[in-house]
Amino acid sequence: MVMRYCFSCGLYKQGLLHDLSKYGFTEFISGVKYYQGTYSPHYNQRKALGYSAAWLHHKGRNKHHSEYWFDIIDGKYQPVKMPSRYVGEMICDRIAASKIYNRGHFDRSIPLNYFLNEIDRIIMHEETKQLTIKLLTMYKDEGQKATFKYIKKHLRNNA
Repeated sequence: MVMRYCFSCGLYKQGLLHDLSKYGFTEFISGVKYYQGTYSPHYNQRKALGYSAAWLHHKGRNKHHSEYWFDIIDGKYQPVKMPSRYVGEMICDRIAASKIYNRGHFDRSIPLNYFLNEIDRIIMHEETKQLTIKLLTMYKDEGQKATFKYIKKHLRNNA
């Protein structure tokens, strides 16, 4: 689903390469062991171990996760602005996950509401956060076609 959405946004390479780390040993075994179908297996691994080795592996290898975009700036570990093409991929990923985890009762407000409910917990560069809210709001109000058209026109070629 994410690949199809990325292709709709003109993010062809990202669509093809999206989440390939899930097929590596660390993430694959965790997914098999902790999969439930209604939420991420990372949750169950955290409950069992106190942390998710699969998530730590995943976020460090996939640029569409805001947690990837941290660096030491002025002596502090802090978020840096995500290149907009990865924000576009993140939006595709959030919409797809929302549809999968809310099968049977999905509506277009779910990806935005989920993000807003988690916003105090998410450490993300302020400009990235505002762009994410803008795109998820656009998705809620104007739909998938308009949002993906915007990403294709304004974000796919930008750093």
